[in-house]
Amino acid sequence: MTAAETSLALPARSQARVWSKFRRNRSALVGACIVGFFGLLALLAPLLPIADPLATSWSAIRKPPAPEYLMGSDEIGRDILSRMIWGAQASLLAGVISVVIAMLTGVPIGLIAGYFGGWTDTVISRFTDALLAMPFLIMAIALAAFLGPSLSNAMIAIGLSAMPVFIRLTRGQVLSVKTEDYVEGARAVGLGHLDIMRRYILPNVVPPIIVQATLTVATAIIAEASLSFLGLGQQAPAPSWGSMLNVAKNFLGQAPWMAIWPGAAIFLVVIGFNLLGDGLRDALDPREH
Repeated sequence: MTAAETSLALPARSQARVWSKFRRNRSALVGACIVGFFGLLALLAPLLPIADPLATSWSAIRKPPAPEYLMGSDEIGRDILSRMIWGAQASLLAGVISVVIAMLTGVPIGLIAGYFGGWTDTVISRFTDALLAMPFLIMAIALAAFLGPSLSNAMIAIGLSAMPVFIRLTRGQVLSVKTEDYVEGARAVGLGHLDIMRRYILPNVVPPIIVQATLTVATAIIAEASLSFLGLGQQAPAPSWGSMLNVAKNFLGQAPWMAIWPGAAIFLVVIGFNLLGDGLRDALDPREH
């Protein structure tokens, strides 16, 4: 086997070990199934034979769960099952897009800070520490209020609030990787800084970033529900689990099912992403391969 073939075979074997270890983790598989289930619901919402989530019926106000309304109806006669399924789109989209924003902004900044060090690292680290000193949800609420109430602005606010976590994580990983022999060898042969970061450093810090991204999606979903609950996220009449809880709090005595279903959905999705993230962290841990 040539050196090139060996370099390709080793990553393949490593990937097989990661997948094998992940499959043996039952809690991780449960989390993946939960996330996959809600993801499919969100993707297939336009194709499913369900009622219009915005259609009202004054003869079906606050109907309890029954064959006609499997999850009951809300305060103006809308089908809660339909609104739950369409609300999954808003919650999952907010969680994923927010984390993508956080990664696209945080990872390059952390990469620059860890690689160049010196005053660059000092300035970025102090800026990051100042952001981390503010509670995540408080920062998200402040940014969402400043940008204006809408789902897109809520996603930007959540993404920017989660950015410092990715800056710190990436910086720490880069500080560890940049002292490896293969990085020093790349410098010795005259590769530029951009090539070294792109070809040798970034690929080796991706696994912990993936794990952190998975766990942060759960936090972002809770944040989106909180912002929608406060009127800063998805705007009525578009369905969102957080806005559904905001309405349901006024009818807990007369129609508790209005709060039970969105609350249970948020709980399950967050548990699913946390179990999935923990499973990925164990599977990608090089010390156990």
